[in-house]
Amino acid sequence: QVQLVESGGALVQAGDSLRLSCAASGRTFSNNVMGWYRQPPGKERRFVATINKDGTTTDYAYVVKGRFTISRDNAKNTLYLQMDNLENEDTAVYYCAARTPFYDTVAYYREDYAYWGQGTQVTVSS
Repeated sequence: QVQLVESGGALVQAGDSLRLSCAASGRTFSNNVMGWYRQPPGKERRFVATINKDGTTTDYAYVVKGRFTISRDNAKNTLYLQMDNLENEDTAVYYCAARTPFYDTVAYYREDYAYWGQGTQVTVSS
């Protein structure tokens, strides 16, 4: 079992930067491929970014590529999402997610992830 707690969400202006954190506990964090998802108001939860166990492989949704950076610190059991040049369309609840340790590859579909945090709100205003 893995427990995930997101933090860092805030109300910011378009063009600002923000860093989200996801603290993991329960089992060895370095055993889990991790991901970030987001759910805009009235819409489905969507893939944002994914990272493998040692942080050497990452991938992003097209709409955030070049603006967002996913990273992890396995010594601190923490996942990050650095968001730069934020846009109004980035407004959403952001969730971190973990795959079970059985899987080694990055993943893009919600059903690929077994554990989820409670989410943190990011609001971008003009």
